[in-house]
Amino acid sequence: MRQHEDEWTGLMRSAISGDSAAYHRLLKTVTPVLRAAARRGLARAGQPVDQSEDIVQDILLAVHLKRHTWDINAPFAPWLFAIARNKLIDALRRRGRRVFVNIDDFSETMASEPAAETAPASEVAAQLQSLPARQREVLQSIAVDSASIKETAAKFAMSEGAVRVALHRGLAGLIAKLREH
Repeated sequence: MRQHEDEWTGLMRSAISGDSAAYHRLLKTVTPVLRAAARRGLARAGQPVDQSEDIVQDILLAVHLKRHTWDINAPFAPWLFAIARNKLIDALRRRGRRVFVNIDDFSETMASEPAAETAPASEVAAQLQSLPARQREVLQSIAVDSASIKETAAKFAMSEGAVRVALHRGLAGLIAKLREH
């Protein structure tokens, strides 16, 4: 790996100096390494690895747009891998914590009748009414009406941060009240 790091650093220095052939060679050399890292990161997170190409493209675009921020006296690989790590994290956040499972693997074990709800909807509605008005409104807007944080903030003339706090507090209060019952 040390050989790659020295080669990549040299290529990036040449690229920064205006050598477009060196830049092209650098991107061509790092792409398979980035692809493998993206696939590993997705697999570790339980995500389909076939989406790795989108992440690689995001990384390469960020490298291109931010190449002026790289310190030519520093090694290139740590800078590259920091960008790669951040782009992988961004992609996982956008996708959420979903785990993909083939339903056919479980079709024989699934119950023929739906499972009973943990709390009746009327009980949840009653507990929701017991929350402070702002928390209730924010929960209603986001969880029931499917509005975004930004839309909810505009609707109630709040900052997005305040909406997040009200949402968190409302959910925590609702969970605590439902656990009591």
